[in-house]
Amino acid sequence: MTTRLFALIARDAPVAVVFRRGPTRHVLLVRWDLATDSFEAGQWLKARVYERRCDLSPSGDRLVYFAASYRAPLRSWTAVSRPPYFTAIALWPKGNAWGGGGLFETENRLFLNHPADAMNLHDGMRLPRGVKVAALANAGRGEDGPIFDERMMRDGWTLDQEAQWTDHSSTDRIAWRAEIPETWSRRQPRQKCRFRLRASTLGVHERQGPWYVQHYDVIDASGRVHVDLGRIDWADWDHNGDLVFAREGSLYRHVCRRGVFPAGKPRKLIDLSGLTLTERKPVSNALQWRGQRPAGLVLGET
Repeated sequence: MTTRLFALIARDAPVAVVFRRGPTRHVLLVRWDLATDSFEAGQWLKARVYERRCDLSPSGDRLVYFAASYRAPLRSWTAVSRPPYFTAIALWPKGNAWGGGGLFETENRLFLNHPADAMNLHDGMRLPRGVKVAALANAGRGEDGPIFDERMMRDGWTLDQEAQWTDHSSTDRIAWRAEIPETWSRRQPRQKCRFRLRASTLGVHERQGPWYVQHYDVIDASGRVHVDLGRIDWADWDHNGDLVFAREGSLYRHVCRRGVFPAGKPRKLIDLSGLTLTERKPVSNALQWRGQRPAGLVLGET
């Protein structure tokens, strides 16, 4: 069984959430304290979570996610939850995979990629006072866009190169190959240095592989590669300028201080590949929009 990891980092707090997928359509939500590199497991969701259509509130206290089981009654939906739990404190039925997902502008203002006829909350649900929800411009169109593109640009990424794709292949290992890869880059935050993290999408829908085939590296202002991470699931800068990334079911930290990468290897923080699906009910705090942060099951370091 292949384990794939994708993380979202809160923009105003040293907090991240990790989507741990494997087997297919079984996803565990994990809260990552970036200050201590401690991890708490929450709930598994038996559905496909579209990570590129998800977002964290600025504090990391709330998650908006788009998921689909393609089974009645909902088939697909956008929900808000409190990590590390998937249990919805707000839910909007969608029904298909066009659009869906959302972006937090503030802690209490959320934009959904839903058309006007899919903006009603699920039966029996209400938003607390002060929470505002609106539709994105041209909402309900596209797939991972526009949520992914807008979130990347908001978080400091620059689209350096648009992709040029081959025609779809039903026989090639990768269904759509990039003759010219889609390339994003992000400058290392909070340090006066020349390094940028570069993410290149080489293909889409690799059979027996990831949906997005991605390559990550760290380059300087001249484009020279300083750290080649290769084909991995995810990478980003921590708030303190460290490089954090996911490879083969594990999370790593590459310490960077004063704009210099050390010669040593990155440190493995935790291996999430051996976890198995376990039913877990939400704690009481996970059912409330506000209040004390809900705790998950503490995971040990490797």
